[in-house]
Amino acid sequence: MKRRSLLLASGSLAGVLAAPFGRAMASSSRVIRFGQSAALSGPQAVYGQDVQNGIAAAFAAANADEASNGVRFELATVDDGGVRVKCMANALKLLDSGVTAFIGFTNGVAAEACVPMLDDSQVAMLGTASGNMGLRAQNPKGVFNVRAGYDAEFSRIVNYLKDCGLQRVALVRLNDTSQSNLDAMNGALSAAGIVPRASLNIDRHATNFDDVANELMAAKPDCVLFVANAGPVSAIISKLTQARFPGLYYASSYAGQDLIDRLAARHQTCVMSTVVPRTSAMGVNVVAHCRRDLALLKNDARIGITTLEGYIAGRTAVEATLLAARSGSVSRGRVKDALAGLHSDLGGYKVEFAGTTQGSRYVDLITLDKFGRVIG
Repeated sequence: MKRRSLLLASGSLAGVLAAPFGRAMASSSRVIRFGQSAALSGPQAVYGQDVQNGIAAAFAAANADEASNGVRFELATVDDGGVRVKCMANALKLLDSGVTAFIGFTNGVAAEACVPMLDDSQVAMLGTASGNMGLRAQNPKGVFNVRAGYDAEFSRIVNYLKDCGLQRVALVRLNDTSQSNLDAMNGALSAAGIVPRASLNIDRHATNFDDVANELMAAKPDCVLFVANAGPVSAIISKLTQARFPGLYYASSYAGQDLIDRLAARHQTCVMSTVVPRTSAMGVNVVAHCRRDLALLKNDARIGITTLEGYIAGRTAVEATLLAARSGSVSRGRVKDALAGLHSDLGGYKVEFAGTTQGSRYVDLITLDKFGRVIG
């Protein structure tokens, strides 16, 4: 039995999403499989599941037109729990199983560690759900980012702080933040002439943040800027709120829809940077289409900023694949070439690759009020 068959039989690729698409594969269709390593368990499980749902919704919509385009899309998702070594092992398994391209990895540092696999395999890495700067520095070959990097995101946040006169800033970040991401954070703060009153490193898996909250209260900042996943950010904001912290909270897109949901449930507020359009903007086509296509999954998936990010990656994969299909067979190399020349307007969100890995630099700031509404 071939190694690919062994992997499938062992359940290593048990996340293959074919059944939700609702009908049997047409015998005349070409099946194109994309591979995803995502955190479906652990502290970022909600984030990973949202990205997976977004991609699956885009593929489901494309499969509804299978008869006309002759291509059927499948997504193989493997859980890595947000752990770097597991993600790397998953990437190798996905390569061996014959996927055409990688899509929607949810750990940026782990995705960066997988980049050396791309050259020999001719596999493209599309739409990693992270602004990780290691996937952007020096335009690594075979990497295609559909969202803004942390450089653009941090600059937008820090310039806003400066414009509002908030100079007393405390920074809270994960202790495994890569050097390239640290450089982006520090560069944005330095360019705005801001020296953090406190810079605290936290463990993404920690459950007690009393000491962190105490240090932040002692520093007396005007605002706290979080660059971490939703769990720790939510817990620290709760601690500070209980201590009657008078300042503001700012979070990067890394916290995702999960943070918005947690804070809304507790009537707490925060300013957050987002790298996709607002999901309340139903007049924006990509938002309306995402909401419509999520219903095809029949799993009660709902639209949110993280789901929309996955959907944009999925739509980009579909467009590049159909472009490659026009020239005949769809191979890893053809999809990669199609991505390299792609100029796509998804309806209110453009993805354009022209000699760069960076398809978009879209960044917005939203404010969540105590009633769970997105304002400002």
